Amino acid sequence: MAAIHFNISYDVHKLEQELKIALNSNWVNHFNTKDYEGDWKSISLRSASGATSDIYSNYIDQPFKDTPLLGELPYIKSILADWKCEKETVRFLALYPGSEIKPHKDPGCSYEDGNFRIHIPILTNKDVDFMVDHQNYKLAPGTCWYMDFSKVHSVSNKGETVRIHLVMDCLRNEWSDQLFEQHGYQAEEKKMSLDEVKMIIDQLKTHQTEAANQLIAKLKSEYEI
Repeated sequence: MAAIHFNISYDVHKLEQELKIALNSNWVNHFNTKDYEGDWKSISLRSASGATSDIYSNYIDQPFKDTPLLGELPYIKSILADWKCEKETVRFLALYPGSEIKPHKDPGCSYEDGNFRIHIPILTNKDVDFMVDHQNYKLAPGTCWYMDFSKVHSVSNKGETVRIHLVMDCLRNEWSDQLFEQHGYQAEEKKMSLDEVKMIIDQLKTHQTEAANQLIAKLKSEYEI
């Protein structure tokens, strides 16, 4: 399943009001310069270092923590609390007019891999094309989506206004399993090589969280490590 449109919606006005607060801070260029053209900027609400300028989604040498900016955004903080799972990086991502995120894959970034990415659009326009696995998704403000970014995906903003999403990186657990199943998700278990499993376990060890420890134990049991 390339995408799930959850039957969850958020107050667009409140999202826009809190986004205005964030826009008063310094946003940084996305680090994946080879994967985009134009302007793609971000600011963190949760990061490994606790800094708003730390937008790395895979920088995990310490537990993730809230940035000072999140403390100024009570509505968005309540959204995060409603997701009863471990949150890693949480960011605003802004794709400016005339900019494009080129087609690419993010290996290990699918629900079967034990983690998932949630998009909540705040600002967008009709000329934004969000392609995942050769399908164009039109994401309305205030809606909530899971995208499988281990599949080929790209985004282009051909409109005249900026596109900004709230993006949450989360760890899979029993609560999220129930949510995904309620929306028609059926797990397609991926059989990984032992080397891949050991690499994932090494990455999870750096998280230093109970959720990560549970995933490690599950992987060790399934693969008899």
